[in-house]
Amino acid sequence: MLVGATLGTAAVPAVATQSAPMSTTACPTGWGSLPKTDTTPTTTPVRDVRTGRHACYDRMVVGLPGAGRDVGYSVRYVDRLHQDGSGRHIPVAGGAVLEVRVAAPAYDPETGAATYPARAGRPLPGVDLAGYRTFRDARFAGSFEGDTQIGLGVRARLPFRVLQLPDRVVIDVAHNWTGAR
Repeated sequence: MLVGATLGTAAVPAVATQSAPMSTTACPTGWGSLPKTDTTPTTTPVRDVRTGRHACYDRMVVGLPGAGRDVGYSVRYVDRLHQDGSGRHIPVAGGAVLEVRVAAPAYDPETGAATYPARAGRPLPGVDLAGYRTFRDARFAGSFEGDTQIGLGVRARLPFRVLQLPDRVVIDVAHNWTGAR
């Protein structure tokens, strides 16, 4: 006979249920709003300008197929955009204006024929900024003595960076100063 036997239930270890932490991508910070330049000129002409929206910034890409990685630029905030050569004021909507200069013509240096179908003072062809968090306006200022000039209207004076990638110059403007999305 079995004495002192007890029937019991097996102990079940407690399983903690924790919700997985929400993954959030931190936006880059530290870009600043001071002018950014590289003086490397090219004769490879500008062929297109396009824009894109990202979680942390809005992006403008100036395309120069065949130029490689070394394309000069100057990007800076200005009070007003003035066209090279004539000095004509080009109105650009937004709380602040970035003057984007690419050290490349928007025309074929041998023939003078336009390689980018834009007109001075007019919005950039094919660029629709509806729904952008930061970009407000993009105007072609012209191409003079081998430099192409664009006015980029942004919501406010915000941090930006410039990247030289193969066959293009990229300008990213952050949505805010804190890096929050």
